[in-house]
Amino acid sequence: MLLFNNNLLPTAALTLPNRGLAFGDGFFETLVFANSRLRLATDHHARMQQAAAALYLALPAALATPEALETTLARLVAASELSAARLRLQLWRAGGGRYTPTTDATEWLANAEAFAPDDAPIAKADFALETYSVYSPLSFCKGPQAWLYVRAAHERQQRGLDEIILCDAAGHVAETGAAAIFWVKNDVLFTPSLASGCVAGVRRAQVLRAAQAAGMDCREGLFARTALLAADGAFTANVASVREVRAVGPTSFAPLTLPFLEKVRQ
Repeated sequence: MLLFNNNLLPTAALTLPNRGLAFGDGFFETLVFANSRLRLATDHHARMQQAAAALYLALPAALATPEALETTLARLVAASELSAARLRLQLWRAGGGRYTPTTDATEWLANAEAFAPDDAPIAKADFALETYSVYSPLSFCKGPQAWLYVRAAHERQQRGLDEIILCDAAGHVAETGAAAIFWVKNDVLFTPSLASGCVAGVRRAQVLRAAQAAGMDCREGLFARTALLAADGAFTANVASVREVRAVGPTSFAPLTLPFLEKVRQ
């Protein structure tokens, strides 16, 4: 079952011209619906608003508030008969035109699949050799720079890694192929700043809030690879999971004991 422009349909046909296909003129969100709630709805909606503003798009009424977003996507989850769902919400500019758009209106499509969290540790990670993160006015959101993560996933697969870590061109750690990255050194939590080109992940924001609420010192910045490799432990976080990293290349990490992470997982 699909939700296309707020209509529940078994299938959907996209008309041409389509600016999402032609120019990548849009963005997407990956969300989780579980226990009858849309997780982190406020954070997702805030990022959607920021992405829409950056692309000069208007959010449709069905997605215009966190409450509307949750209500709208709950219809899809119910129609799909899922108790827990991983959702992909794709938005793109309506209308035609070439580079110069003719409207700020959006079309959108949401689909759902069964969701099961995977918090198993990452046994083998390493730094990417072929792809670098790129900071831009749109690097905080999902979609406009998706090619980076496609390239990174290809390299991860070819090298037999469980996860791959992207750095910017100057060598600063940015993120993994599909998640934010964190590490702990001397009871301080570190994570790359958005200036590295990483996505402004909703789970990233949740981890930082939880760590700060637990009284942990948190630092965002531009950090060299050596900072991560010298850590006491590391983990990744995205909307679907929080996973400890056991090794980056030849460097191994001990398991972490961070009580606030269990609250984040819940």
